[in-house]
Amino acid sequence: MNIKFDPNNNVIKLCIMGMSLEEGGNVQDASMMFHKAWNEATDDYEKFIAAYHLARQQKNIADKLKWMETSMQCALNINDDNVKSAYATLYANIAQCYEELHDSDNAKRNYELSDSYKGAPSDKGPFYHGTKADLKVGDLLTAGGVSNYEPELQMNHIYFTANPNGAGLAAALAKGEGRERVYIIEPTGGFEDDPNVTDKKFPGNLTRSYRSKEPLRIIGEETEWRKLTTTQVSKWREDVAKKKGEIIN
Repeated sequence: MNIKFDPNNNVIKLCIMGMSLEEGGNVQDASMMFHKAWNEATDDYEKFIAAYHLARQQKNIADKLKWMETSMQCALNINDDNVKSAYATLYANIAQCYEELHDSDNAKRNYELSDSYKGAPSDKGPFYHGTKADLKVGDLLTAGGVSNYEPELQMNHIYFTANPNGAGLAAALAKGEGRERVYIIEPTGGFEDDPNVTDKKFPGNLTRSYRSKEPLRIIGEETEWRKLTTTQVSKWREDVAKKKGEIIN
């Protein structure tokens, strides 16, 4: 499956810029950025993301509903693991709009649809884990290691992703002097959406990032992913340092 979430995608970059403007209190310029993202969107995935952020900004409930339903329809047009994690969030937001418009039937229907998409992730992978450790097929990765982002924090889960570029980022930020490695893994038990990224800046878990308390078994190694430059790694480390103390363990 083609992994769609890419922080270098122009529409996603525009939305991230819009969110930064929002955080700084510059709502009007943020709105212009989200409209620019919508106008430059070329496929359902980009439209789904841009419409969601436009919906968030609307003061008028009818306008919010229009944009949220537009986002939902674009996501339904895609209908794969790149967007399914967003369905529960989108349907819940649509239900809230209908509730505020005193349309109880449509509110109830959308709340039920939202509930139907909650629960364990349906993603079938393949899955990846990034590290600088030298490992081999059959080795098990277990929880309890030190966080790449907070050295004093012992992790209760082991993390992985369906996005090899995301695993490559984790490898670049990992502790150690070894070379960056991205291993193909299989979970040996249940897993959940990573709460550190799910329903944060984007609806659902678009980065397809997961965590488990059960071991991950290495079944191979990935050699193709987007490598970061030294400057990009330094920027990521700076951003991570600013968010210290915010990890949901």
